[in-house]
Amino acid sequence: MEQLVEPLTIDLEQERKDILKKYRRLLRTAKPFLKDNDAKLIKKAFYTSVDAHKDMRRRSGEPYIYHPLAVAQIVVEEIGLGTTGIVAALLHDVVEDTDMRIEDIERLFGKKVAKIIDGLTKISGRFEYGSSQQAENFRKMLLTLSDDVRVILVKLADRLHNMRTLDSMPRDKQLKIASETIFIYAPLAHRLGLYSIKSELEELYLKYTEPQEYRAIARKLRETKGIRDRFIAKFMEPIAQDLESAGLNFILKGRPKSIYSIWNKMKKQNKPFEEIYDLFAIRIVLESSAENDREKAICWQAYSIVTDHYKPNPDRLKDFLSTPRANGYQSLHSTVMSKSGQWVEVQIRTSRMDEIAEKGYAAHWKYKGNDTKVRGNIEQWITQVRETLENGFGDKTAAIEFLDEFRSNLFNEEVFVFTPKGELKVLQSGATALDFAFDIHSEVGAHCMAAKVGGILVPISYVLNNGDQIEIITSSKQKPNEDWLRIVVTSKARARIKDFLKEDNRRYETDGRQMVEKKLKILGMDLTAEVVNQLRAFFECKTAADFFYRIGKGYIQLDELKRFKRDKEAKERKATDTGNATPPASSQSGDGKTLTKFLKHIHGDRADSDTLLIGDDMDKIDYKLAVCCNPIAGDDVFGFVTINEGIKIHRTTCPNAAELMSKHGNRIIKAKWESGKDEAFLAGLYLSGTDRVGLVNDVTRIISNELHINMRGLTIDTKDGVFNGDIKLYVQDTKHLDILIGKLEQVEGVYNVQRFDTNLNGK
Repeated sequence: MEQLVEPLTIDLEQERKDILKKYRRLLRTAKPFLKDNDAKLIKKAFYTSVDAHKDMRRRSGEPYIYHPLAVAQIVVEEIGLGTTGIVAALLHDVVEDTDMRIEDIERLFGKKVAKIIDGLTKISGRFEYGSSQQAENFRKMLLTLSDDVRVILVKLADRLHNMRTLDSMPRDKQLKIASETIFIYAPLAHRLGLYSIKSELEELYLKYTEPQEYRAIARKLRETKGIRDRFIAKFMEPIAQDLESAGLNFILKGRPKSIYSIWNKMKKQNKPFEEIYDLFAIRIVLESSAENDREKAICWQAYSIVTDHYKPNPDRLKDFLSTPRANGYQSLHSTVMSKSGQWVEVQIRTSRMDEIAEKGYAAHWKYKGNDTKVRGNIEQWITQVRETLENGFGDKTAAIEFLDEFRSNLFNEEVFVFTPKGELKVLQSGATALDFAFDIHSEVGAHCMAAKVGGILVPISYVLNNGDQIEIITSSKQKPNEDWLRIVVTSKARARIKDFLKEDNRRYETDGRQMVEKKLKILGMDLTAEVVNQLRAFFECKTAADFFYRIGKGYIQLDELKRFKRDKEAKERKATDTGNATPPASSQSGDGKTLTKFLKHIHGDRADSDTLLIGDDMDKIDYKLAVCCNPIAGDDVFGFVTINEGIKIHRTTCPNAAELMSKHGNRIIKAKWESGKDEAFLAGLYLSGTDRVGLVNDVTRIISNELHINMRGLTIDTKDGVFNGDIKLYVQDTKHLDILIGKLEQVEGVYNVQRFDTNLNGK
């Protein structure tokens, strides 16, 4: 955590009072479950943390101890952990940021706390060329999951407080931290059943990455609050009366969808706020001290009352009562039509289910002695993650690959299927018959030839549907091949297939390395670590091992190395011609300091010396506009240092932004547009509306005659009086594009005009 120079005026006495006030609040919250010497242990951890951080301040200027105190408060109040979690939260930064060592923590607080702190402490030092420090740190933390899941929970609390206090960070840091959050931490919170934390992380991500859209949606929700409250009150009135008549104790909660979920829906459906109809969600929380069977019965009774008044959408009924999600979530979801013609989502559950839905099973975990077992279905997921970590994705695995594999375990949707004997299996949505076979047993998966679903023969690539009953057909002659990796989606299946293929791959990999080494010698080159990474990137392979394997298998011909050499030499000549302006490959790994020095060399000592000025630096630095998001002047952008293609400029809203910033934060640089440079940028517009004679002529007249914009392509498709169209054109900047959109929206018959970024360069 970066620190700030102390402000000129600090009221130390007031700060001391505030620190003690926060500490006492923490003890009050934890008091109900404290036993024996717990309070003394927390006090010891508090004073140890205060002493360790005494000379440190956060970027906001406040004492650093505010942060661990806030994390500890989240751990106990919002997640539900006990004394060990509180102690770990109070001490989570002392090893990373101060002179204390893990050995000191173990001596003072024991092995359990030391293990958690070790998992939360970032790896220091330099990293190999092409590696990712962020991914390495995340892997280190995740590997601790095999010993104690609390390391993840404390990390989520730490991330939540950092997101809540992100205002004081510079824009580029805000983007990096927010991107990591949406890429890993929000899905992780969701998977652990921490829905309140997951929702808040998503909201904060949007607040800092899309501030204008966030504020616009928040403003519209505020403006419609009165109408919404009256609507919800009227909607719930008949339901409440019938629930009371049935003798049910209940609480009715009416709330709008979160800003993030509304934004996500607008984006996916390509619709403005006004056209997102299911903005309302009603929750019926029923009081019940009965057993699970009775809980289900009263939930279905309440559902019957709701549907007596409002017609349900038959396609939107989700029964998580009988088949809870893997993280323990139970609820009954339905979407019904109100009397005023608006869709309303209704969630029905008991108070026990509601507590689990808000805090997850983490709220119920009891840590007594060495007992760290997890209650409920989530234990199966933890076991599955541990298996993935222990089988094929240990310390020697490339950290990026590890991160990808772990993320595949954070799926949101599930599919419920059955074995021939009627045993229920829960897999991630999109799983195939082959995934199912490996879920049964590794040997069954390895020899799987086909499957039967409902007595009908299907291939191993068959995608499972809810309710399928599957029988696996095996053969002793069958064995895994590389194509199977494209069929499966679960980490368990992928890990097992890779295990089976490993021996064959190792032979091809060894042969490939030897072949490349010999060929490079003929070409007058050495096989250094830097060259290996350049080869991997040039041939678009995920890892160096994958590159050598493809050579050994003959997928990449050795003669192709000549093309690699020519490309490498051409780039070196270009660098020489421009006074070595292109940053050397070594600057693209490590901590990015080399790149910063390089930018200062280009810019001199200007205030924005670590910022790439797009347009101004075109002749000095090798950079390109990314085709995945096609930025134009005026867009909020960042630079990403690639291995072989110089710097690529991406929009902060690029579909790949979160992944790039999460995996390779050390290769992200600040970038902004240099004003006053005339340049045409390719942009795309999507139009829809009602068709009429002369519509296309009116659209093209505005583009070509009024605004003098060059078009690259125009496609209009009409059907039954409705048209959809794509226009690719060249604009000067975002203002120019906004003027065009405004004029097109005024054309008779045009109902929607929106910018799109993908496939602009396709034919």
